[in-house]
Amino acid sequence: MKNNIFLILITFLIFSCSKKQEKKETELNDVTNSKEVLLIGTFHYNNPGADVVKTKSFNILSEKSQSELDEISSSIKNYNPTKIFVEWSYKEQKELDSLYQLYINDQYFTNDNFSGFYLKNEIFQLAFRTAKENNLEKVYGIDYTGTNFPFDDVMSDVIMNNQSELEAKIEKGISRFTQEFDSKIESGTSLTELTTFLNSAEMRSFSNYFHNDLMLLAGSPNDFTGPLLTAEWYKRNLYMWSLIQKHTEESDERIMVLVGASHAAMIELFIKENKLWKEKKLEEVLSE
Repeated sequence: MKNNIFLILITFLIFSCSKKQEKKETELNDVTNSKEVLLIGTFHYNNPGADVVKTKSFNILSEKSQSELDEISSSIKNYNPTKIFVEWSYKEQKELDSLYQLYINDQYFTNDNFSGFYLKNEIFQLAFRTAKENNLEKVYGIDYTGTNFPFDDVMSDVIMNNQSELEAKIEKGISRFTQEFDSKIESGTSLTELTTFLNSAEMRSFSNYFHNDLMLLAGSPNDFTGPLLTAEWYKRNLYMWSLIQKHTEESDERIMVLVGASHAAMIELFIKENKLWKEKKLEEVLSE
């Protein structure tokens, strides 16, 4: 009799746990992909030369480029993002707020004290333009700069350990991107085409391969400079993704994120692993 009661209790507990698990899975499925992000990877319009890959400058202030920016921002306006996030230090949000206030009051480009960065950078040329068109009160800075990127140390370790094949792969990857991007600029490729190129599946895959795979092979078995670079790069982008999520409310069904192309490549991985989110491709927005 006692054994029968024990079996009944066990069966009840198993059934109860199973029901709770099913409920959780149902709840999760109900909210799958409830939020959408227009993830735009870009080159830096002001081209500060701070990245590992050095490319030619692009004239973002030309009449043609300005016209394209108007078209791109108009397309994004139709997409109607309720929040816009940019590659600006989250610790300097007050400064970004002040700059945006100047912008929406039509006092931004009349400021003679602004350097080329403030006149040309994609935050002010595209994000601010799009935010104003969408009547948004704020643009959110999400960059986290408390990390290292020891690329020179990694290359020193590669050379010191005679990893000539790996060295060739790294240099070939950098050279290939530089030459391809520069040739597009020289041939007069439009801003829209350049941006579409940077957001292609091939370029995002290459960026993640470069940062997350090649770097891990650098140095001797006891040397972790390469993995440190990858870990720091992962950390920076993960913190950025965390800030995006923390600033996104339930009512924000569509948002826009404008960051460097390599950041976008990493953030795309985080989006794919999160059942609550899905990505909206820039090409889709531009064609709608």
